[in-house]
Amino acid sequence: MVATAAIAVVRSSRPTAHAASAALTTSNGVSAATRHKIVTLVQGQVGYTTNPSTTYCNKFSAYWVSGPATCGNANRDEQWCADFAAWAWRVAGVPLTYQFINGDLNSSSASFYEWGVRHHTWHPIGSRYVPQAGDVAVYGLNATALVAQHVAVVVSVTPGAAGPNAVNGDGDHTGFSRVEYQTDEYNADAAGTGSALLAGYVSPGL
Repeated sequence: MVATAAIAVVRSSRPTAHAASAALTTSNGVSAATRHKIVTLVQGQVGYTTNPSTTYCNKFSAYWVSGPATCGNANRDEQWCADFAAWAWRVAGVPLTYQFINGDLNSSSASFYEWGVRHHTWHPIGSRYVPQAGDVAVYGLNATALVAQHVAVVVSVTPGAAGPNAVNGDGDHTGFSRVEYQTDEYNADAAGTGSALLAGYVSPGL
């Protein structure tokens, strides 16, 4: 979902040379093991809800130290679909920097589009790209305004489906602001966003 801007601690990660050389890599440069870990991480969070439950207070924004610290606990309060996807990539070992600079990842859903363009891993709908597990799907993108409505992590693809099977941070179909799994997700996992259609995919491979 679209997230509000916030001051955040810059965090980056780079794999060691040994780890990079030892990993089995796919054609776009990210290891199959990394993709598997991304999927395992997000699937393990399905059912997670915010605390307090009527707010956006969540642990994934807290991981990035992003959003207001007004929750009365260790969580941070902001819309968090992008924070969730960035968390999964980061913990799985994808090299990235989280900061509010164009081309890096942050709490804005559009930051994944910008990151993909910067790293040449953005695949718009119509490009004939076949999404892979661990990619991030971007929804409701206005590339000119650099705004997107939602992102979700691809876990699998069903042949012939219009969209991926994906895990959503800050999803709203089964309740308010939770981690949800949706099949054939060609429209954003957010209540009332009928125009937030699938725009494309960002691969974590550099």
